[in-house]
Amino acid sequence: MIEPFDTRFLTPTKRFRRLSVLMAVHDDAKTSQHKIASKTKLSSSMVNNYIKEFRKTGFVQVSGETNRTQRYHLTSKGEKELLTLLLDYSAEIVRLYGNAKRVLAERLKGIHQEGIESVALFGAAETAEIVYAALRESGLSVTGIVDSSPQKQGTRFNGFSVQPPETLKTMKAEAVVITSFAKQQEIQARIREILGPKATIKTLTEF
Repeated sequence: MIEPFDTRFLTPTKRFRRLSVLMAVHDDAKTSQHKIASKTKLSSSMVNNYIKEFRKTGFVQVSGETNRTQRYHLTSKGEKELLTLLLDYSAEIVRLYGNAKRVLAERLKGIHQEGIESVALFGAAETAEIVYAALRESGLSVTGIVDSSPQKQGTRFNGFSVQPPETLKTMKAEAVVITSFAKQQEIQARIREILGPKATIKTLTEF
């Protein structure tokens, strides 16, 4: 399910709202308009308008006489529309990813220019994927990645096994890059607890 998220820059457009509603119908034929509204963060009246539009254009069929028995189904025409919107959305996300990677690569070069050759990453979230891709263009090498979440420890990340923070001691990295935007002070305190007060720590907002 593609859902809108809180953002100061990317305001959901009509195309995005159409995509969200069609995806909600695609994911669950037993859904209700109330549930669609909750998932897409749209008002129930707006969802109702989209459903009416999709029925009129032949994208959606509705069966059942009551709210309890009602079912929503994408027609073949609706499936094609969903695919078109999804591909457009994906292409735009890829462009945004590319721009973010280029900006980060330029900033990471500043670390390399300080004489630092190797870094460890703290945080195996989605942001780390962009940071890792940018690092490959900045001249820096990655010695490993750690995360405080037990659920992530032991999972694979770009050829590395995600390790607990304590293993920073053996990674021999010249600096630690925090790849998370959240809890940065808490993470910095944890790194200094492990590596000592003189540890070189870089955050995405300080390059």
